[in-house]
Amino acid sequence: MSVGWGFVGTGGIARTVVRALELADGGELVAVCSRDAGRARAFADEHGAAGAHDDVADLLADPAVDAVYVATTHPQHHAPARAALLAGTPVLVEKPMTVTAAATGDLVATARERGVFLMEAYWTRFLPLTRELLDVVASGAVGQVLSVHADLGFPAPESARRFHDPEIGGGSLLDLGPYPVGLALTLLGAPDTVRAAGTLTPTGVDRQVALALSWESGAVAALSTTIAAQASSRAWVEGDAGWIELDAPLHSGRRFSVHRRGSEEVEVHENGVEHGHRFMLEHVHECLAAGRTESPLVPLSWSLELAGVLEQALTQVGAARRPELG
Repeated sequence: MSVGWGFVGTGGIARTVVRALELADGGELVAVCSRDAGRARAFADEHGAAGAHDDVADLLADPAVDAVYVATTHPQHHAPARAALLAGTPVLVEKPMTVTAAATGDLVATARERGVFLMEAYWTRFLPLTRELLDVVASGAVGQVLSVHADLGFPAPESARRFHDPEIGGGSLLDLGPYPVGLALTLLGAPDTVRAAGTLTPTGVDRQVALALSWESGAVAALSTTIAAQASSRAWVEGDAGWIELDAPLHSGRRFSVHRRGSEEVEVHENGVEHGHRFMLEHVHECLAAGRTESPLVPLSWSLELAGVLEQALTQVGAARRPELG
C-alpha cells in the first residue's frame, strides 16, 4: 500500500521534502494545501498531485489523503496538526513541532487520546550515518559519554523574515536549535538542568544563544546557535575512552571520525546521501504499515523533551515569541 500524502504548506522545506518523497519507497504526494489557492495548484501540478486546496478541512476530507505533512512556518504548525489528529489522520510535523511547550504538549496529548500517529520531522535521526554514530557510541568505542559540544549558525540578513520576525517563529534557537539540542537529547536523554544566555535582535528574537545542559549522571552539554556569526557548525561527543568529531555542517550526516584514548589511529565513517529526508519518510511509512501511533526512534517523549529545553532557553534569554494555542 502506498501512503497518499497531503502537504500543508508550499515553502522551501515542503519542496525539499517532496523531492525526497519522490525517491522514497511507499508513498506519494496526492494533495497540497495553501492559504493561496494558486500556490497550492501550482505546487500540485509541478509534482503531479491531483488535489489542491486552500483550506485544511478540505484537504482532510480528500479521500486520497492518508497522512498529512505540516510544513508551514513554526507558529502555524499547531492548528493544522491538531485538526488532522482530530480527523484521525496521521501527522508528520516539521520541526520544531510548535513554538511552545504547551502547544507541543497539546498535540502529544491529542495524538495519544485519539490513538493517531504523530511524529516530529527530526529527519537527521534516520540518516545512515546517524545510525552508525549511535552504534559506535553503543559499542563503547569512546566509553561513557560525558559531554557533547555542538554549534550551528551563520549570518542571516535582516531581510530574511524567517529568521527575524517573531510572528513567523524567527530566531536562531527555534530554527537551528533542534539539530544541536536534538543530538544531545538523542545521546543523553532529557537534561536535569538547562541554563541559557543570549542576545536579541532589534525585533526581539534570539540572535545568539549559548546553552549549558547537565544530567544527574555527570554528563554535560555545551551548545550554541547563532544568526549573527559564522559558526563552525560541528559537534564533538566526548567519552572517558575517546571522542567522536562530526564534520560540518553537523546535520549533514556525511562524515564523523572516532578517536580512541591511547591510539593514534582515527576511524573515519563516511556515508553521504542526497535527499536524506527520504529515510524519515520511509520510516513513517513503515510505522503506519505496522499500525504504530508513534515512532520508536523519534518518540513523542523526545519531542516533549526538546520543546521543554527550547522553551526554558528562550524564556531565560527573553526572546519574543508568538503565542501558539488555539
